[in-house]
Amino acid sequence: IRGGVDYWRQHAATLARAEREYGVPAHIIVAILGVETRYGKHTGGYRVLDALHTLGFHYPPRSRFFREQLSHFLRFAREENIPATMPTGSYAGAMGVPQFMPDSFRVYAVDFDGDGRRDIWNNTADVIGSVANYFVEKGKWQRGQPVTHPARGADGSHRKLIDAGARPTLEPSQLQAAGIDVGDVPAGAKVSLLEFKTHDGREYWIGMHNFYSIMRYNPRTKYAMAVYQLSEAIRKDYLQVATAPDAG
Repeated sequence: IRGGVDYWRQHAATLARAEREYGVPAHIIVAILGVETRYGKHTGGYRVLDALHTLGFHYPPRSRFFREQLSHFLRFAREENIPATMPTGSYAGAMGVPQFMPDSFRVYAVDFDGDGRRDIWNNTADVIGSVANYFVEKGKWQRGQPVTHPARGADGSHRKLIDAGARPTLEPSQLQAAGIDVGDVPAGAKVSLLEFKTHDGREYWIGMHNFYSIMRYNPRTKYAMAVYQLSEAIRKDYLQVATAPDAG
């Protein structure tokens, strides 16, 4: 959380611009970067070319996917005019501060500072702009709309609603008819009922479109909830720092 507040303070102008242009809140962008690489501290030391070759030709369960990524990577290296042996990333070939796979880089990375290059390793503006663009283009992020909130009255007896999945396909009235308080949901929005097993028992949350949008970055409800809860903690602390008497 402290790292996220520090990152936000250091790059406040760029984050504000990304939020203004794309509609993705600064604290969501910061939280994604925190979960993925601790704000760029741990981007991976494997050569992407080696990682994708190894997985594409020596890991049968997902060889097709990684061979496709290898193809995208080689094209990306040519398009960006960089040696294919230079980029490093995770053991699975995820690259840079936001950990984009090569196909995501080619489609969603942006040159946010206008220097003629898309650099998600060392250029903070491109990192922030690329994450925001990803959310809008792939996740269809809805500007100004909520993400999730607790589902009061939900429990394990609502298994059918939970099993409908994380994609918002349920009418709020379906949950209300089952005795669940759906809280403040935008007019016309569909929702999902999310279940999480925690150390303190099970929790139930109302998932909305923007929660599912986070899942387009990583298709797991726990991932999206981690991002959301981290983002809220960062936002709270950042606002406290920003409004402190000596903040200036």
